Amino acid sequence: MMSTVIMFSLIILIFYFMILRPQQKKQKERQLLLDSVQKGDKIVTVGGVHGTVVGLEEKTVLLQVSDNVKVKLEKSAISSVSRATESKSSG
Repeated sequence: MMSTVIMFSLIILIFYFMILRPQQKKQKERQLLLDSVQKGDKIVTVGGVHGTVVGLEEKTVLLQVSDNVKVKLEKSAISSVSRATESKSSG
């Protein structure tokens, strides 16, 4: 009986450290990425649209895709961000 409880506890502990904890860490990093988006950042959306952030609201981003073409997107649609300062220093 006691060995069954120990085995079950061990399985739960392994499940936590192998699956739940890394997933929570990844979600936290993604939320920090979305919260840190600023005007001038270059982003790529989940759908593959590339553009520059020209406006921000709480849950949406105004993205300039081309001259005179702006698209309003949910922040959750952002896949990756290139900071405006990175592109200026590397160029």
